[in-house]
Amino acid sequence: MLMHAPSSIITLTTDFGLDDFFVGAMKGVILSINPSITIVDLTHTVRPHDIRGAAFTLAQAYREFPPGTIHVVVVDPGVGSSRKPILLTTSRYAFIGPDNGVFSFIYAEEDIEHIIHLTADQYFRRPISQTFHGRDIFAPTAAWLSKGIDPTCFGPRLTEIVTFDLPRPRMLSPTHVRGHVIHIDRFGNLITNLTTRDVSPEAARSGTRFIINDHIITRFQSHFAEAPAGEPFVILGSTGRWEVAVYQDSAAKRLNASVNTSVDVIKA
Repeated sequence: MLMHAPSSIITLTTDFGLDDFFVGAMKGVILSINPSITIVDLTHTVRPHDIRGAAFTLAQAYREFPPGTIHVVVVDPGVGSSRKPILLTTSRYAFIGPDNGVFSFIYAEEDIEHIIHLTADQYFRRPISQTFHGRDIFAPTAAWLSKGIDPTCFGPRLTEIVTFDLPRPRMLSPTHVRGHVIHIDRFGNLITNLTTRDVSPEAARSGTRFIINDHIITRFQSHFAEAPAGEPFVILGSTGRWEVAVYQDSAAKRLNASVNTSVDVIKA
């Protein structure tokens, strides 16, 4: 049996919520295999079946963990179908979950060393439920991996995974760039795919217009409480992306915006 470096941390990201037994059962399986592991909950309140939301959440958090961390994601509306359970490894991290696009940002941003189709059922919990692969496949695989089992022992290699399109900002003219809303957080802030490479902070402060569904936003703020209540404004968020927000209100509701809504930026 091949070995690799043991891991000390497993993170969990799911849409299970906290009202049912799902999260606790996954933790029980992990601790039964590796009682010394530290389990960190990234979140269990991803919107139900929101693969893109889970992908974004993982992408913003995974780098904050020490090398060797194993990230498990279970947002899996296709559980029990032909979609593959997979393991991805990089030089620093491992990712375990369904092959449904939830690792799209990881695949785009990281140098992937291994993509493994999880088929080695000696590492699974028995019996395997067709409705709870988080407990029966993903959790035990993460636990055995954390004990030093080599990734290639878990199944055959794959050459690619399922990904969804990651929209890129488009320069329509020297003064006009079009981006999109790629995530809406629980406060209703609209996180866009626009960064300071597309719109500099100096430009944002100098009369640049952000246009969303015919709403024109020209106010730039450095922090939330600086803004007048009820007025949309633009702010550079913690992800390094431009966000549109409304102080103590939901910009998504106020501007009737959703994920994939266009954001046109007209530079002054």
